[in-house]
Amino acid sequence: MKPGLKIGYEEKLVITVSSDMFARFDNSVVHPLYSTVSLVYHMEWVSRNIIHPYLEEDEEGMGVEVEVKHISAANEGSMVEFHAKVTTYTEKAVITSIEVYSSEKLVATGTVKQAILPKKIIEKMY
Repeated sequence: MKPGLKIGYEEKLVITVSSDMFARFDNSVVHPLYSTVSLVYHMEWVSRNIIHPYLEEDEEGMGVEVEVKHISAANEGSMVEFHAKVTTYTEKAVITSIEVYSSEKLVATGTVKQAILPKKIIEKMY
């Protein structure tokens, strides 16, 4: 990784809940609310935004661990803010803590761990 990443570094991602983010199974909407699947996707996205500027040309990040506590619902059209902060990092991994809000209401908390690997190692996986 390139130098400069620090513990406490933060990034923010704002999304608007749309119908494609609803909880669904087998193409049927279970409820028209922001799904945990979409929540995890966006948690990984904001965490990737943290590492992206620090990756070397031959490196890539890979999500290896996600912990999430989905606390409250977000309706269609709600703006949801993801706040990610670096809590731990080494040359091989970065851990971010995440807080998620909608209209100042806490929607979720969690952590994302990303392994930092050479691209050639990742390419051997597929």
